[in-house]
Amino acid sequence: MSYPYQLKSIEAYRAAYKKSVEDPESFWTEIAENFKWRKKWDKVLNWNFKEPRIEWFAGGKLNITENCLDRHLETLGDKPAIIWESNDPEERTRVVTYERLHKRVCQFAQVLKNNGIKKGDRVCIYMGMIPELAYAVLACARIGAIHSVIFGGFSARSIADRLEDTKAECIITCDGAYRGGKDIPLKSVIDDALVGNNLVKKVIVYTRTRIPVSMIKGRDVWWEDEMLKVTDTLPVEGFGDAEVMDAEDPLFILYTSGSTGKPKGVVHTTAGYMVWTNYTFVNTFQYQPGQVHFCTADIGWITGHSYILYGPLSAGATSVMFEGIPTWPDAGRFWDIVDKYKVDILYTAPTAIRSLMGYGLDPIKDKDLSSLKVLGSVGEPINEEAWNWYNEHIGKKRCPIVDTWWQTENGGILISNLAGVTPSRPSWATLPLPGVQPVLVDENGKEVTEKDEEGFYKGNLCMKAPWPGMLRTTYGDHERCRTTYFATYDNLYFTGDGALKDEEGNYRITGRVDDVLNVSGHRIGTAEVENAINMHASVVESAVVGYPHPIKGLGIYAYVIVTGFHGDEERTRQDIVQTVSRIIGPIAKPDKIQFVTGLPKTRSGKIMRRILRKIAEGELDKVGDTSTLLDPAVVDGIKEGKL
Repeated sequence: MSYPYQLKSIEAYRAAYKKSVEDPESFWTEIAENFKWRKKWDKVLNWNFKEPRIEWFAGGKLNITENCLDRHLETLGDKPAIIWESNDPEERTRVVTYERLHKRVCQFAQVLKNNGIKKGDRVCIYMGMIPELAYAVLACARIGAIHSVIFGGFSARSIADRLEDTKAECIITCDGAYRGGKDIPLKSVIDDALVGNNLVKKVIVYTRTRIPVSMIKGRDVWWEDEMLKVTDTLPVEGFGDAEVMDAEDPLFILYTSGSTGKPKGVVHTTAGYMVWTNYTFVNTFQYQPGQVHFCTADIGWITGHSYILYGPLSAGATSVMFEGIPTWPDAGRFWDIVDKYKVDILYTAPTAIRSLMGYGLDPIKDKDLSSLKVLGSVGEPINEEAWNWYNEHIGKKRCPIVDTWWQTENGGILISNLAGVTPSRPSWATLPLPGVQPVLVDENGKEVTEKDEEGFYKGNLCMKAPWPGMLRTTYGDHERCRTTYFATYDNLYFTGDGALKDEEGNYRITGRVDDVLNVSGHRIGTAEVENAINMHASVVESAVVGYPHPIKGLGIYAYVIVTGFHGDEERTRQDIVQTVSRIIGPIAKPDKIQFVTGLPKTRSGKIMRRILRKIAEGELDKVGDTSTLLDPAVVDGIKEGKL
């Protein structure tokens, strides 16, 4: 498969970017022509940020799975679409070719239909990272059902909230899941979530761990039994046919945390999301046919949706799907996978990189990483020390690192260097992709035109125009979408992040705007302080929040994970303070440093600073629900050690 829209030089990038801003309709028409449509669009773009209303390829008809599967069958049918690596390194690899993936998706699409699921219905998926999760997601898209994947670590209460919000009538799950040394009882959690739920009519259960489960007659069915009811022969009339979808029909709902504490159901639609994930995948990673792409995210998060499934599959790529965690059975697991499958592209999170840094270089020894051509970072701004370690020890200083910035609401990468095409710069996301029009504004919404004393433009990161992959609404509550993203600044989409921009137009993300501390009248970004703390030789990771200070208004409270103490704890505290003072200045020195063994994180690696803030403020009984965290026990340890 060729990609005529792949940008192979900085001149090509500049020309594409210029055209995408000056004539977006013509630009995106040329890109969209490379996909399979049942009917071409009437108009490329309609938009209004006031309402807000965004429509891409209006009037177009298609099915995203025909673009991810059917159109590849003739040329790539026997090529691997998904390479699945089990949690257990001794378990057999499963290589799912495009032909097999197409067959399984069509079969499971028929299972869904047999169980009463139709176009427009919402289906929640709560599974481990196994190929059947991909089958379920794509089968929903095949028949026009709206999928909502819930990460397999969420609690029953969180699932119940999402079921209530989506009004889902079907859940697809497993008896259990393997994750590192743990067995997670998924079906049991679903049973708890369904107490009092009168809407869910079907629960389809795949057998993975063989843990005993309760199966309720009339509601619960086994995946394997349902698949036996489907004909094995293709094609059969009415079997495997893809539902014709409108370009703006919803594809999926994905929940993301909101400032109110109630998760928001971000809605992405079919055509724009497809075009955007494909375009950003092919260009950011400079994907070449036949390469092996390994995104380490979970499909329960947007990164997995866009860069394990839809982006790579629509490009005819080979995507590695990993059930386990990077440190089990040892800290060399990622490197084993790279070696085993000759991975070309590795896309992971700074959290994972920093965690693996803490194990030293022994886990990398004797691992052949020579197949790697591109490294990627996603999820949060990567600090310079982690960038350098990744570059030196994993990329061997020969692999470009793409430092990608984007969010659940964005659908795909918005700001990043393009691997080997546009310049990279440690801890800078660098340039916007074609179609992305960033602007930095002050608190009043006025564009920042004056540089600060360090020579940067600094402000709140907004977008002036839509791109194909952006969210369309928040499910069932369009007003919440408007007030969260479009009401803060007039006629702008507000990302919620702050950023710096240099003279060449490169961007560096400084973190959430609500994570900026006002200390003695000085604005200090928590990410900036954390980066400085992380530069200390003994520090693995840190998180910084503000707490009430009698003199400064806000003091800086740092939670720090260290590999060991040089001398004693107090000496190490002084060393860290000195490091921060040297890198940023005395104003940014932490007032309190608490040493911890872990930080409260979601599975995607996001640190829940809301919890840390409450502890720092002394409100230990107000930390809220911790059941959705990767390791809720971490919070108890932090409470006990509070300074």
